[in-house]
Amino acid sequence: MAQQNSFDIVSEVNMQEVDNALNQARKEIIQRYDFKDTRTTIDFNEKEKQIVITTSDDFHLRSALDILQSKLVKRSVPLKSLQYGKAEPAAGSTVRQNIKLQVGIDKEHAKDVVKRIKDSKMKVQAQIMDDQIRVSGKNKDDLQAVIKMLRETDFPFAMQFVNYR
Repeated sequence: MAQQNSFDIVSEVNMQEVDNALNQARKEIIQRYDFKDTRTTIDFNEKEKQIVITTSDDFHLRSALDILQSKLVKRSVPLKSLQYGKAEPAAGSTVRQNIKLQVGIDKEHAKDVVKRIKDSKMKVQAQIMDDQIRVSGKNKDDLQAVIKMLRETDFPFAMQFVNYR
């Protein structure tokens, strides 16, 4: 029997790196003079995987968001894994924005990825397994071609390729 090779497509975020980036962003905001007396906070709800930025106005919100994004990029956390909520007014004449971390591939995006793999007419099989996709085939070159094709396609979520065997 011929050997089956496979790999998994996942969308993961290293939570330790997110925590480190949040701590660095908080530290920079505390030290910067332009954030003095703005009551800017960056909170993280680990259970819901949600970041909440609260500050005095839209300008400082955008600045805090920019600081956070730069710290996440330095820590190799993909910005595509962030889903931004609307900036909304909060208590005490402040502004708040919720940012959700997307972990795992949702069903609609998974179906789109599987459809693109099947449309490529390569001799591989793709199947959705919970929040990841397993791609298997006999030829390793076909699997590498699928990875190359998916990397060239711009999906609205972060994508990693793991368990290549």
